[in-house]
Amino acid sequence: MVDFQKLLIWQKSHQLTLEIYLVTKKFPKEEKYGLIGQMRRSSSGIPTNIAEGSARNTQMDFKRYLTIALSSNAELRYQIILSKDLEYISVDEFHTLIQLSEEVQRMIYAYAEKLK
Repeated sequence: MVDFQKLLIWQKSHQLTLEIYLVTKKFPKEEKYGLIGQMRRSSSGIPTNIAEGSARNTQMDFKRYLTIALSSNAELRYQIILSKDLEYISVDEFHTLIQLSEEVQRMIYAYAEKLK
């Protein structure tokens, strides 16, 4: 078992989640149960699955949870694109969030490779 809070991939994905919560505060109120909720669930699913996987008994189990975290990250990336296209976020916010999401993706892939 690994202390998930010490994992850089968890720290970075937690930072991404915090950024998503900040930007979605500015979304239209009618998106509360739509895009806001989806983005918050997708983003929080990334560090949540990393945390849960780190508590598993085998590296294979941990790797499975990292795959789920990658899926949540892919879902979030689309939602970030949609938010930009709907003009809920600025181009600068879009680039910041996409870069952070891509960084998280690379880090998860790299960590999963170490578990082989």
